Amino acid sequence: MILNCAIIDDEPLALDLLESYVAKTPFLNLAGRYPNVVQAMREISSQEVDLLFLDIQMPEVNGIEFSKMVDPRTRIIFTTAFNQYAVDGYRVNALDYLLKPISYPDFMKAAGKALQWFEIVRRPQERTLTSESREEMKAVYVKSDYKLIQIELKKILYIEGLKDYIKIYLENEAKPVLSLMSMKTMEDLPPSHRFMRVHRSFIVQKEKIKVINRGGG
Repeated sequence: MILNCAIIDDEPLALDLLESYVAKTPFLNLAGRYPNVVQAMREISSQEVDLLFLDIQMPEVNGIEFSKMVDPRTRIIFTTAFNQYAVDGYRVNALDYLLKPISYPDFMKAAGKALQWFEIVRRPQERTLTSESREEMKAVYVKSDYKLIQIELKKILYIEGLKDYIKIYLENEAKPVLSLMSMKTMEDLPPSHRFMRVHRSFIVQKEKIKVINRGGG
């Protein structure tokens, strides 16, 4: 999933920094960068923006006020040098709040939160795929080490759940793919006729099963 994002900040250095962070984040696409709210108001309305990195203290119209004017489908992550705005930020249902100077790990954490939010919101629409299209699915995409990795379904041996993470074990691969994803999310991705959850912590590909042991409790 790719999120279209925009940046609004009246500090050129802050704009450049956030733009560099967006550029190295695989699931973000920069739709625009704006030095003030007035310019953003003219241009953002003409395009779809999923995520807005929005400075709070700006001339003419501040970020809190502008956040009330944007499309309600657009999620807000506030960026500011003043932590006293945190309460106001959450009152307008901001996804997160980044305090300047902003590090890339903090940026990634906030952006990841946005990605998870959109995955949850859009998942019901994705589940309307016909059974035929699900059967034709050849691969899934998972996030690992800040990258989206394509994994061919035919290569998956089994999947192990570890709290907030999963390990995907593949044929002819010494190490599993580690991804920040719940077992429930992973269970809903591949076609159910090919994969089976055999335990709360394990999903297996049916055709890869060679032996079934009857274990004792």
